[in-house]
Amino acid sequence: MAILRVKQIREMKPEEISKKIYDIKLELMKEFGNVRMGRPIKNSGKIREMRRTLARLETLKRQKGAAKKNG
Repeated sequence: MAILRVKQIREMKPEEISKKIYDIKLELMKEFGNVRMGRPIKNSGKIREMRRTLARLETLKRQKGAAKKNG
């Protein structure tokens, strides 16, 4: 999973953002499942970065939706 920056997200269409959100949530569930099962984490910062990327995606998706409503 690549780290997405704000500039990259702003260039995406809303459908692409929704798909990325879905993909990251799915990957996060897998990672959390591995942690709960006691498997060692290869990259401890991966979960944190995925959560931050997810927050960026959701924030910019919400901003784009508000911009459409306001004109």
